[in-house]
Amino acid sequence: MTHNTPLSPRPLRHLADVHRRVLTAAQLRAHGVTAAELAGRCRPDGPWQELLPHVILLHSGPPTGEERLHGALLYAARATEPGVPVQPTAGSPHRPLYQEAVLTGLAALTLHGFSSTPPPAALDRVDVLVPRQRRLRSTRYVRVLRTADLPAPQPVTGLPVAPVPRALADAVAELRDGEAVRRLLTEAVRGGHCEPAAVVQELTLAKLLTRPHVVDAVDALLAEGRSIAEDRLYRMVREYGLPDPVWNVDLRLPGGPHLGGLDAYWPDQAVAVELDTRAPRQGHRQDQGQGQGQGQGQDGDALWSEYARKREHLERLGITVVYITPRKLRDSLEQQAAVVRTALMASGDRDPAAYFVVLPR
Repeated sequence: MTHNTPLSPRPLRHLADVHRRVLTAAQLRAHGVTAAELAGRCRPDGPWQELLPHVILLHSGPPTGEERLHGALLYAARATEPGVPVQPTAGSPHRPLYQEAVLTGLAALTLHGFSSTPPPAALDRVDVLVPRQRRLRSTRYVRVLRTADLPAPQPVTGLPVAPVPRALADAVAELRDGEAVRRLLTEAVRGGHCEPAAVVQELTLAKLLTRPHVVDAVDALLAEGRSIAEDRLYRMVREYGLPDPVWNVDLRLPGGPHLGGLDAYWPDQAVAVELDTRAPRQGHRQDQGQGQGQGQGQDGDALWSEYARKREHLERLGITVVYITPRKLRDSLEQQAAVVRTALMASGDRDPAAYFVVLPR
């Protein structure tokens, strides 16, 4: 018997996703497989096997990586009754197959294209996020993570996957090796998967920045992210024909106080660019095993207040300050160049700026 052999008047090939050869017991019952037949086919020498509770692998060999991920989602998906995952219907073709189940952790990072994570077939564990109120236990190779904040999944190869920052936080929560944490965070930034600020936000919400090896990795991540952003800023000036600024300077009033550092400054036009590399730290997530409490929004608010005070002070002295985030430099370099060019061209319509002492930073 093969996986294409009819079980009833309705053959398996008519089932959604049957090419993965993983189905729930409820799906099989709906297609004419009795409990006795299922038990017989899943005996030790039978053609099928129970991959997870109520999840059946329709062959006797080892599951593929894709089958393991599919099985984990079928096990964790919310059901209309115990063991029955919600299926798309003719009247609702976009209804999710894996309702309220999202892959996260190392499995999600692998699907996002990370090279430093194992392939699905080699993962010892597959992490799946479900809503906190779900009564579902971790079992075999599946680790169930309950959360009050189920992220909107991103479809990857047809599977619901947590966004990279959230998947990173869930992976890092289980890692004790500082080098492994640093490797993941570095690949996230160098590979263009996300910006450092988004990673730091998720690590903060998960209360992982109390761990020294994570803090060390984040310090390296922020330095890496700033370096990449600075390179993009240099490229923006060069490729879009902007006049050369002075780079990385401190401003002071003659005989007066320090006014702050700037990433780029055009003295003749009194225009400055500063990279906004703040890591937002607001809100909180109360996940299982993460503890409870308020987030650290006060840190982000205080840093934003410092940015605002600095900008207001410089603009009172006649300097136009353009803040650019690393993400904008990555996604819309030409548009950011146009913003800076507009500020430079508008300088002739403003009153002259105060006299400043410009020092290398």
